[in-house]
This record gives sequence, C-alpha cells and structure tokens, in this order.
Amino acid sequence: MKVFLLTSSLHDERMVDHGSRVFLDSLGMEYELGKPDFSDYGTGRPDLIYVRTGGTEGLFRQFFPSLGNGPFYLLTSGESNSLAASMEILSWLNSQGIRGEIIHGPTSYVRERIALLEKVETVRARLSGRRYGVIGKPSDWLISSQADYDAVQERMGISLVDIPMERLVGKLHSVKGTSDVEEGAMRIYDALKEIVAEERLNGFTLRCFDLLDKVRNTGCLALAKLNSEGIVAGCEGDVPAMLSMALSDAVTGVSGFQANPASIDLDTGKIIFAHCTIPLNMVRSYSFSTHFESGLGIGIHGEMEEGTVTILKMSGAVDRMFVQEALLEGNQYEKNLCRTQLVLCIPEPLRRAVLGDYFLRNPIGNHHIIVPGAWAEVFEAYFRSVSQK
Repeated sequence: MKVFLLTSSLHDERMVDHGSRVFLDSLGMEYELGKPDFSDYGTGRPDLIYVRTGGTEGLFRQFFPSLGNGPFYLLTSGESNSLAASMEILSWLNSQGIRGEIIHGPTSYVRERIALLEKVETVRARLSGRRYGVIGKPSDWLISSQADYDAVQERMGISLVDIPMERLVGKLHSVKGTSDVEEGAMRIYDALKEIVAEERLNGFTLRCFDLLDKVRNTGCLALAKLNSEGIVAGCEGDVPAMLSMALSDAVTGVSGFQANPASIDLDTGKIIFAHCTIPLNMVRSYSFSTHFESGLGIGIHGEMEEGTVTILKMSGAVDRMFVQEALLEGNQYEKNLCRTQLVLCIPEPLRRAVLGDYFLRNPIGNHHIIVPGAWAEVFEAYFRSVSQK
C-alpha cells in the first residue's frame, strides 16, 4: 500500500509530519510513502491520498491529470480541515463522473476499510488480463443475457473470446462414439479441456443445450468437474452469469452455483434455486441423474452444507450488480425441477424488498450465482471500484 501526502504550504510542515506519523502508525498497517510529485502514483495496491490539511483542493487538481481514472481513495484524520478539503475534492471528482471515497472515522473503521480495499485491489489484479470463452452464442431464450465486450474489457480487464460451437462438436465427432452415458459425458469434458488449453482460457460459458441434438448427451458433468478444477465453466452461453462466476472465483476460490429461481414465497422469504450442474468442490455429496428438460445424459444432484450463502449477479455491461446474503436452509429433490435444488431464505426485514422489488420487478436475467459464505461486502466494494455508477 502506498500513501501519497497532500499538504497545504500554509501549514507548519514539522507539526503536520508528526501528526501524520502518529495517525498512520495508529492504523497498524504496513505502508510506503509515495513520491512527493505523485510520479509513482498507481503502483500500489491500493494507493491512498492522505489529505492532511485544508487548502489542498487546488493542489489535487494540479496533480490530477497524471493520476489516471480512479477510483480515488482520500484518507483523512479530520485534523486541520482535512475532512472539509476531502469533501470538496470528492465533490469535484463526482462532477467529473470519476469514482472516489473518503476514508475517515474511528481507527478501527479506517483499518477495516483499508483492508477491504486491499482485497478489492487483489481481486482486480487477478481478473485483469484473464480470457474467457463464449462457446457458441447465448441460448436463444436468454434474450437479456448478452454482454458488452468493450465494457467488460475496460472495466474488468477481461477479454471475451468467441468460439464456434462447431469446434467443440467437431472434436466430439472425431472420436468414436460410445453408448455409455458417463463415458460420453467425459468425452465432452476432455474436448472442453482441450479448447481451454488451446485458447489459453481461464474459463468459458457453453451453449450446452446444442449438445442434446448433436451428441445426445449433456455438458453437466464436464462443467461440474472443470469448475472444481478452477476453470470457470458456465451454462447456456450466459455471459453475465459467467462473469459473475469469474468474480466469485477471484474472491472466494470457487466459481459458484449457476442456477435459476424456481419459486418464491414473499411471506416466508423462501426462494428455491435449481440447475442440473454444480461445481463438485461446493457439495458435500452428489449423485447422477438425467438432465431435467431432456431426460438425456447426466444431470447432477448435489447437496451443499447448510449455512450462510451469497447470491450474486452482475450485468453484461458491468453497470449493475445484485448481491444478497441468505441462509441455505436445505437441499431438496423434486422430480419436476432441475436436479440440484437449494432452499434459501431471505432474512427479515429484507424479504419484500429483495424478493418482490428485485426478483419480481427488476431482475438481472434469470441465472444467479450462489456462493458459500458471507461475501456481500467484498463483491459490492469490487463493483464500486470498476463500475461507473
């Protein structure tokens, strides 16, 4: 972490320096002072601008052209009118459409906030430069699940690579067929892994329903295995869902369960999510069934440990995100749903707002990502750092 000092020449430098050391040392965190001319700004994770005094607004504006596009984190102890100056600077940044935040408050809060920002910068670095494939176009029914490739590149640093579905099918047809369902599913796994290696991908989303007609099998087992091996593997060509899984993987170490809501109860706060595949490293047990809609191939019935989970979905333009922590109350297996079925409960008093206002009035598509644990704060902080809202 680098800290850059912003000080008005009207203040006594020795007094300000002494107060700065006391304040920074009280945070109990390792830091390095940036160069006085800000020439090495942007090389720390994160970079903090310590607004030490008032009267520094013009000085910030002087350095601003060489500082990049933000976000800008303005640290202040509150002494010498530093908070007032930080508010003026942040207001000016906001008027320019540039993201920023004032980090101010009790030492415990400041320390926790900086630690969170360090996590966010680590996630940004992990995702930047990654490549994710779109194998086949999004499924025809995903009319709202497209992606803005340029926005994804600009905001997340991720490259999206289009790969024709015929390339996968060609690999499958080049190998002698088999009547064994599981063996056929493993051939799909092998072929997808070859494409990942050939294209140097960190993951992909697959137009998987095409496999039902073309090879009479499913990608459910292949996706479950690849996700458990650290290769993000999404269903139905849903790019926003894949991006959400990529973020989950970078934050938590697991891709998450891509699923769609099957039913919602506004009174009890219950929402059931279901899909026919789930990362095998997310479940305590699993068994094979058939794919729900077709009755073909392999569908996976997995069961997760009960406890806190996070529901996540990011839009394809990286300009909107939904995040909500919930309680996984149990697993079920009803025959009229996709094979893995999770029963989640939204806590009071958020039930009407989350279930009614979001899911029933303003959702981001149908697929959402379920991740074990409480991760809302990190996901939200990352989104604020890369979005333009």
